[in-house]
Amino acid sequence: MKGLNIILAILLVFAFGISCEDFTSYQPKGVVSEADLQGPESVEGLVNAAYAGMANDHWVAPFTNNWPWGSVRSDNSYKGGAGPADQSGYHNYEIFSTIRPDQSKADGVWFNIYRMIQRANEAMNAVKGIDEGSYPNKTERLAEMHFIRAHGHFLLKRMFKRVPYIHEDIPSDSLKFVSNVEYTSQELWDKIAEDFQFAVDNLPQTQEDVGRPNKPVAQAYLAKLRLYQAYEKDEQHQVTNINQDRLQEVVDLTNEVINSGQYSLFDDIAQNFLWEWENGEEILFSIQRSKDDGTPIGRIDMANALNWTMNPEFGCCWFHLPSFNLVNSFRTNADGIPMFDSFNDEVMVDSADFHENTFDPRLDHTVHVPKHIFKYQSDVIYDSSYTRAPQVYGPFSTMKEIQQLDCPCLAVPKGYAYPTSTKNNTIIRYADVLLWKAEALIQLGRQDEALPIINDIRERANNSRDRLRYENGDYVSNYNIEPYVDGVNINWTQENAMKALQWERRLEFAMEGVRFFDLVRWGIAAETLNNYFDVEKERVPILQTAQFTEGRDEYLPIPQQQIDFSEGTYEQNTGW
Repeated sequence: MKGLNIILAILLVFAFGISCEDFTSYQPKGVVSEADLQGPESVEGLVNAAYAGMANDHWVAPFTNNWPWGSVRSDNSYKGGAGPADQSGYHNYEIFSTIRPDQSKADGVWFNIYRMIQRANEAMNAVKGIDEGSYPNKTERLAEMHFIRAHGHFLLKRMFKRVPYIHEDIPSDSLKFVSNVEYTSQELWDKIAEDFQFAVDNLPQTQEDVGRPNKPVAQAYLAKLRLYQAYEKDEQHQVTNINQDRLQEVVDLTNEVINSGQYSLFDDIAQNFLWEWENGEEILFSIQRSKDDGTPIGRIDMANALNWTMNPEFGCCWFHLPSFNLVNSFRTNADGIPMFDSFNDEVMVDSADFHENTFDPRLDHTVHVPKHIFKYQSDVIYDSSYTRAPQVYGPFSTMKEIQQLDCPCLAVPKGYAYPTSTKNNTIIRYADVLLWKAEALIQLGRQDEALPIINDIRERANNSRDRLRYENGDYVSNYNIEPYVDGVNINWTQENAMKALQWERRLEFAMEGVRFFDLVRWGIAAETLNNYFDVEKERVPILQTAQFTEGRDEYLPIPQQQIDFSEGTYEQNTGW
C-alpha cells in the first residue's frame, strides 16, 4: 500500500457501485461537479454511498465481520487455510509475537474505515446544504450519517485505542494533521457518543426502509459504547476503574430498547445465521448485502469469502477455524452448566466424545464437527473432505457465516472460483442488548436482576435443538443445558455471576468476531490468552511462539504507513 490515506475517500465516493438492498439501489457513476450535488436525488446518492461504504471491505482487510481481529486473536479460533504461510499476515496477528506496525492488513482496515467515515462526512455536508422543503428527510438523513460516522470511529477505537476523530468541518488539506491523541481515551469515547446521541435524538422510532438505523438501534449502539467506556484503562491498557455511572447508562439505554417492544429473541438461535431470517426480529442492525444489482460483483460478503469449506460445492479456502479450546468450552457438567474450571482438561475430537460427554447445543450452531450434519442439512454429513490442512489445524470448521449448499444467497464473485454469499453481516442482535444489560447489572452489584436475563438466553439455547438431528431423528451430540439456580447448581455471587456472564457471551457469540474485544474490555486478555497458548500449542504446534504481551497487545499498533502519511502527527500506541 502506498501511503493509503483518508483524504482519498473524498475522491473515491463515486468510484464504487452503490447497493445495499432496497433504498441503496442508486448507482452514481463517473465524476460529478459541485452543482451536481445540490439536488435531492444527488444528495440522496451521497447518503447511499455512505451506506455502501459500510460494506466495502474484503478478506484482505475485513471489518464487517471481524473474524481476524475478534476471533483469530482470541482463544476461539485459528487463522486456518493451508498453513501459516497462507495469508501469513493473519498468522502474525494470531500469535502476537510477530506483529509489526508496518503490516498491510491493519493499515487496510484503517484506510477503509476512514473512507467510510469520510463518505458520511461528505454526505453530511451535502445534506446540510439542501433546503428541507425540497428534501423532507433532511434531519433524519443527518442522524443516519452521524450514526455511520460513529460506527466507523467505534470500530477504529476498539482496535487501535487512540485514533483521529474526523468530522465534516475539517478541510480536506488538513485531514492528515488531525492528531490521534487530541483527546484522551475517555474524551474520544465521548466524541463518538455525541454522534450516537444525535442519532438517538433525531432518528424515528421505526424505519420503513430495511437497513436504516432507527432510534432503538442508536440507543443500543450507544449502550454498547458506554459499556466499553465504563472499563476505564490507564496508558498500559489496564482496567483501573469500572465507572458506575456509565454502567447505569447502559441499563437505562438497554431498557429503552427492550421496552420499545420492537425486538425479541428468535425461537431458535439458528435463525440468526440463516439467510431467510436476516432481517428478522432479533436483528437490530446489519450490513445489507445483495447480488445482481448492477455493480461489478454485487454487494456480496467478500469479508468472509476465505472462510468456506473445501467440499466441491464451495472449494475454498477453510479459514477462521474453531479452536480445540472453543469446542471444549461448550462442555457441560451433570448439572447442565459450563465446566468452568475443567472444560479443557480433555480434548473433544472423536465422534464418540460428543455422545459420551454433554454439551451446550450452541456447539452445533457454531462448529462443524466430523460426522455431524452440515449447516442443519440432515442429509449432508461433514467429513474430512471438507477440510484443507487438518494435520495443522485439526478437524473443525466454522459454521455461522457459511450458508447451506442450495441457498439462493450463494454468489461466485467475478474472477474468482469459489463462493461467498449475500447473507447480511449482523452488527447488533437482541441477544447483545440483553447481555449488555446483564453485564452492567452484575458490575453494579445487582446480579440477582441479571440472573433471569442470562437464563433467558440459556433457555433459548436449550430450545434450539430441532435442526441438530440426523435423518433418523437422533441428535448429533448429547445435550444437557440448564438454567442457573442460585444455591442449587451455582452460588450466584457477583464474582460467579460475572464468570457466568463472560462464559455466556463466549458461547452465544463464538466465531462472530467479538471475543478478543470482550477480553480486552474486561481486562483479562493477557491472562486468558497466555493460559490458552500454554495448552493449545501442544495441540496445534504452529502456536509454539505465540505470546501475548500485556500492556501492548490489547490494541493494534497505529499503522506505520499512516504515521508516515501524517508526517509524524500520529503518535504510536504504548509498547510499539
